[in-house]
Amino acid sequence: MRARLVAGALCGALAVVGFTGCGIPERSEVQVDRRKEPATESGAVNAGRQEPPTRSMATRPEDFVANFLSAAAGEPDRAYSRVKQFVDPQYRNRLQEKRGSEVELTVVRLTDAPVITLNEDSPVGDDSLKVTIAVQQIGVLRTDGTLVPPVSGETRYEFGLRDASDQAGAAGDTPDYYVTEPPNMLLLSDTALLRYYEGKTIYFWNSDRTHLVPDLRYLPGTVPTERRLNEVVKWLVDGPSDWLRPGVVGLPDRTELINNATGGDGRWEVNLDMPGDDRTRADQLVTQLAWSLRDFDGELELKIRNNSVKVENLAARRSAWALYRLREGPRRYCVFEGAIHPLTVDGEPSAVVPLDPAANRNVVSAGLARSEEQILAALVVTAAGGKQRLSVGTGRGPVTSFAKGPEHKAIGPPVWLRSSDPRQPQGLVVADGRLYRFDGNAEMAQIVLNLPPGVVTAVAASLDGQRIALIVGGALYVAAVKLLDGGGVTIGPSRRVSTSLTGLSAVDWGDENRLIVAGSAARPAIYDISVDGVVHSPLTSDTRAEVTHLSAYPVNPTVEVPSGALMYEANGVAYRTNPVERIQPDQVADATPPPTGVRPANPSAPFFLF
Repeated sequence: MRARLVAGALCGALAVVGFTGCGIPERSEVQVDRRKEPATESGAVNAGRQEPPTRSMATRPEDFVANFLSAAAGEPDRAYSRVKQFVDPQYRNRLQEKRGSEVELTVVRLTDAPVITLNEDSPVGDDSLKVTIAVQQIGVLRTDGTLVPPVSGETRYEFGLRDASDQAGAAGDTPDYYVTEPPNMLLLSDTALLRYYEGKTIYFWNSDRTHLVPDLRYLPGTVPTERRLNEVVKWLVDGPSDWLRPGVVGLPDRTELINNATGGDGRWEVNLDMPGDDRTRADQLVTQLAWSLRDFDGELELKIRNNSVKVENLAARRSAWALYRLREGPRRYCVFEGAIHPLTVDGEPSAVVPLDPAANRNVVSAGLARSEEQILAALVVTAAGGKQRLSVGTGRGPVTSFAKGPEHKAIGPPVWLRSSDPRQPQGLVVADGRLYRFDGNAEMAQIVLNLPPGVVTAVAASLDGQRIALIVGGALYVAAVKLLDGGGVTIGPSRRVSTSLTGLSAVDWGDENRLIVAGSAARPAIYDISVDGVVHSPLTSDTRAEVTHLSAYPVNPTVEVPSGALMYEANGVAYRTNPVERIQPDQVADATPPPTGVRPANPSAPFFLF
């Protein structure tokens, strides 16, 4: 399986067909599927997916431990039986078995190699082993595919290994290990989660139903192809992940799946008992299904209480409703000698500065965005006495009129919320260690976060505009955003993202469910971290100095990402990646060359406009 949860590819440009003209009755005689067990009999496992390991598949204790931490993977109704195969029969009653939706897997990341020693105090014999694993808690995997924050604070677990072979250690004998004194929960390693599950993105509408918002789930690789549709529809019926709820809306209350979502050979059927008779809502559900079933093509027949609402082609609906309102790819910019300049990179289109030259002065950092037909510009500029202020303007052509915000000692790079009304644009910025909302008039209002006290270091907004990432008190968080009528922003309860990085300094979004985070892993580094902390891998293992500025263009299914769409600044020097290269002064377009013998300034605060 891929180690990164990268969502999507470009959809083909296909024709769109609407709904059939039948009405939706208020009630009818239906049979609602309330079963929690698998909806159909198991069939072929998805191509490329592996079955979780069995007890007999390892003869070395190190391999056996790794397999034990993978045994719970798969469909939850059989998780306990798979794990108990690894456990000595006399200790199996320590696992207090849960059923149905109560089955939960404790997902951990090993922070060091397991320590395996002779267990001198073992009650089962002199040849038994003691295993100690040091872990970081990542979260709890539920049966609905969500990974919720961890409930345990344990940083290590201990258990025993017993060799049950008749003549353990004799020449030619194969060890036959069992776990003794097991932990009282189902443990699953992060590597097993990535190997035996598929990261799936489903979508929910934001509160005003103008944007779809991604929600990351995990589907066991052992779920047969014919049941994948059914599982995704059940997730949508059950509603969004807990941390996303403040910023999105689920299906109407009392919506339930009738029988099973079924299909094959390019024809799929979903039958729901959904209250109301709202044709627009049903049409929006088709769009939601089309994107949540991104790896499905062919015809989808949506039935509401046994009455059909037909879409000719799932790919056609995806093509008709782009997830993101992007008309072209990103353009690279930087700050050079106090002004914004385009960057020239081979193979990428040239750009122009969408600002009036009179306003493009004394710039420290900037956040630019496209919103329908206008440019949103937020500049951090130097003010009197060495302080900084936010300067905000909008316009269809070069932005000429800017409003000035209050002065602060230090202001971080501003970001725009792309889900906001273009007539009332909203953005977020960190100033003097606090998070603020700003609007098109540069008015700033502090946002109080329900988090332990700590300095806010960085903020980044997702491409959908309904989720943010924060660094607060040295910890990484994600949270949902809710835009209020008449302006204003509220931030939902933040979810902490587990990471082994320390000294976090910058963050941005790498794709729908992935963060690019700068911190320290013995050396200053940039890591690829999923919104739930499962994916945790280095992108740049040594940046040589703390990263003080980071900007990424997120991978998305609307516009292909160019090579190297990540830029950062460390120790006053700007870099691009893929490969990692210093951004040179001669790559700054429209810059006046310095006088002979004068060393040119370094490009700084690189960013993308899209």
